[in-house]
Amino acid sequence: MALQTIILLVACVTVILTIAFEVVDLAVALLASVLLLQASAAFAQTGEDEEQVDTTDLARLVREFTDPLTRLPQFFLQDTYTPANYGTKADANQVVARVIVPRIPRFTLLPLVQLIRPSFILNTVPTGRGTQTRTEFGDIQLFDAFVLPWPSPETKLHIGIGPTFVFPTATHKPAGQGAWQAGPLVGVVYKGIPWLITGFLMQNPISFAYKYRDSQALSTLIFQPIVAVALPGGWYIRSADASWSMGWRRGTSTMIPLSFGIGRVLVREGLPPLNFYVSGEWMAYRQFAPVAPQTTVNFGITVALPGWRPWR
Repeated sequence: MALQTIILLVACVTVILTIAFEVVDLAVALLASVLLLQASAAFAQTGEDEEQVDTTDLARLVREFTDPLTRLPQFFLQDTYTPANYGTKADANQVVARVIVPRIPRFTLLPLVQLIRPSFILNTVPTGRGTQTRTEFGDIQLFDAFVLPWPSPETKLHIGIGPTFVFPTATHKPAGQGAWQAGPLVGVVYKGIPWLITGFLMQNPISFAYKYRDSQALSTLIFQPIVAVALPGGWYIRSADASWSMGWRRGTSTMIPLSFGIGRVLVREGLPPLNFYVSGEWMAYRQFAPVAPQTTVNFGITVALPGWRPWR
């Protein structure tokens, strides 16, 4: 009798749980449908005009060249020279080439603006505590962000979410991290003041496969604060080049550099808008980082490609 009662109770609980899971799945599906419909409606109201950027407004171009969630297609090239490092007498250098490819909802899987940003890196790294260095290709980085239609465009607050990836393509072990990584990213930008842009880009790549047997497991929070102030004549000052990093695993490094730079946006008839800048970085705090940059100088150029739409 007791066995029959237990079997009956188990059967009842199974039926109840099955119904509960079905109700939850239905609720999730309905919620997703409502959100997608709202997103479609929001973009239907705003139209595709928002993807067009006024390339004659210098202050707006300053914001677009600094905004990690920009919808203006761009080619970015930066040289980062580190004349002084902690833990070694050698200097270091890094060249980063990056393309920003925005895709509007009509050409994406979801009814959201999609931003694809691959980065290709050439590293010159110290080979020891002396002055010797070695130049090799580094890991390829990629983020794929979706710009949310909330809050409304009138607030001038933009939020992007999506995945970020690191591919261990380095041609020499010290030039890369030796791990396949994937994780979340969040970007928040406020552009409600014509001469100002402020926000941040936060990523957390997590390793899940390794190139070398002795590669370390990685989980690193990378936080990039962004502030830029437009000045007359296309000039601007900004602090947007330093990335703070903190390893979640015990004994991994934490580094907090500070940056400040100046740049200028140039617009010439018949030529794409250009952005030139130089900035300096200083390592304000480090922990568990025996070899780390002490002072760094960044030189960069960005070319806007307002007419480039590779999906058309």
